[in-house]
Amino acid sequence: MFTGIIETLGKVSGLKHEQSNLHITIESPISNELKIDQSVSHNGICLTVVALDDKSHTVTAIDETLQKTNLGNLKEGDLVNLERCLQMNGRLDGHIVQGHVDQTATCISVEDENGSWRYTFQYDVTQGNVTVEKGSICVNGISLTVVDSKDDQFSVAIIPYTLEHTNLQDVKTGSIVNLEFDIIGKYVAKLLRN
Repeated sequence: MFTGIIETLGKVSGLKHEQSNLHITIESPISNELKIDQSVSHNGICLTVVALDDKSHTVTAIDETLQKTNLGNLKEGDLVNLERCLQMNGRLDGHIVQGHVDQTATCISVEDENGSWRYTFQYDVTQGNVTVEKGSICVNGISLTVVDSKDDQFSVAIIPYTLEHTNLQDVKTGSIVNLEFDIIGKYVAKLLRN
């Protein structure tokens, strides 16, 4: 369980294919605090730490994860949003995030709004996911508030702190991002469909 409040950025320092799996090595300020078998959110995807050294950790993504997320697009040097799991005695500053990506979306615009930025994303609605204005959405693991919702797209407003401390700084028109829709909204949508 996560909150969508990004703890730090990591940098991809190694990618190794093994059969259909991808081993991803990340250098980060928290790598030396991690443990083998610990769950960590990487761009919103809950992955298990499988190896460690002094300044980096390695996780493994299976083929299904690579097909449903943007991890298959990673290159060495790319920035990755990292969040360790929620401690039960901590505050839930973002929203309830499971680390299970529902689908990807494409950034269709980034607008400078004189001190903030509006990012608009388009996604495939045939998968049954929905957004609502003022609702929660998780983009690359970041808990954000939807400011504009349409049938197949939504927008979020980004403050300078979020831009500086997440990999949204690298997202531009055409970029693919991971989406995890609000868990409560997913249950309500499923009940209404039934």
